[in-house]
Amino acid sequence: MSSASLLRAAPDVIAAAARRVMARCEELARVSADAASIERVYLSPEHARVNRLAAEWMRELGMRTWQDAAGNQVGRIGDPAAPALMLGSHLDTVLDAGRYDGIAGVLMALEVVRLLREPGVDGWTVRLPFAIEVVAFSDEEGTRFGKALLGSSAVAGTWNDAWWDLTDADGVSLRRAFLEFGLDPARIGEAARRPDELVGYLEAHIEQGPELDRAGEPLAVVSSIASARRFQLVVEGEARHAGGTPYDMRRDALLGASEAALAVERICSAEHHIVGTVGRFEAFPGAVNVIPGEVQFSLDLRGEFDGERDRVWDALAHELDEIMGRRALRWRSREVHSAPAVFCAPLLREVVAGGIRATLPPRSDAPPVIFSRAGHDGMALGVVTDVGMLFLRNPDGVSHHPDESVSAGDVAHGIRALAEAVLLRGTERI
Repeated sequence: MSSASLLRAAPDVIAAAARRVMARCEELARVSADAASIERVYLSPEHARVNRLAAEWMRELGMRTWQDAAGNQVGRIGDPAAPALMLGSHLDTVLDAGRYDGIAGVLMALEVVRLLREPGVDGWTVRLPFAIEVVAFSDEEGTRFGKALLGSSAVAGTWNDAWWDLTDADGVSLRRAFLEFGLDPARIGEAARRPDELVGYLEAHIEQGPELDRAGEPLAVVSSIASARRFQLVVEGEARHAGGTPYDMRRDALLGASEAALAVERICSAEHHIVGTVGRFEAFPGAVNVIPGEVQFSLDLRGEFDGERDRVWDALAHELDEIMGRRALRWRSREVHSAPAVFCAPLLREVVAGGIRATLPPRSDAPPVIFSRAGHDGMALGVVTDVGMLFLRNPDGVSHHPDESVSAGDVAHGIRALAEAVLLRGTERI
């Protein structure tokens, strides 16, 4: 693919766009359920507020806007009868979140629309054969109800009615939360898009790891999004008096579960592109003078390929059998999430690479290609349209944390690369 620039915008225009993204990330960070941190979950008052802000910014660009039946905020510009190239990311957060995960991608997509409509930037040699839609997805993280990708799953037409019975920490069901937000559960199917309505989905996102930072590169092409499985595990032993029970009679569930967590680290760290994490760990009855009789813990298992991920789970299950048998404990697991790996479409990988090359000096090396260990809305959208992604450098790779960061300079490079990718997709100059 040619690396020649198709974009007519001057560098100062793109720099101003990046400054606007950074300022709006700060503005959205102030929309939080917690005054001391960033917390913005699905179907909350904060969700409604950021949707209103996003809609206002979309209308400033001449976009037609609507909130869909799942609470996603959408803006569209271009031929009403044409299929759309969808751009976007998500505006919801984890607890105690950073400012840029998802948010930067939505705002960069809006700046791409601005660049394509900027006065004096109208000298295109071709007309785009599609409309552009920007989507601010509503629940990528799954923080409130424990199920990720709810907003993008609705758009992909894969909503599962069993999800209506999911509850949050206060016992509020997803169905009730829909109604309280002003949405109609019976109309959820209206959010679904058909394959013929879309020509693809492109997302810019901060890398949630250190590869680009270590390589000194601002941008990368994403090759695929990790396959994932999540489990809730329970180890059962026997709760007895801490002082009166000798070691040869103890069936300590906490020690067995701790050994299991260490096995996750040992087995996964020996594998290529497999990551396992125990993120929650709780002992019962939880008294200082009682041997733990039960432990509940989580396992998040991710891999580049589904088969490798599943093989590692089988190895972990075999190891847990050995640990618990040796300690006279029992264990069981319940799978709570499963998603296959999603590979970015070759055409969209090419246009993203071409977009990045247009930002680089002549005769530069090919842009880096990175596998995403983190999940994204593209995992859901991959069943209905082609998916492509662009990563931005994240200093030190910190994410899901207040120290999450990205520079205005890298955002400027990313905006230009994404705009170039949109134009390359329109011309298909490959």
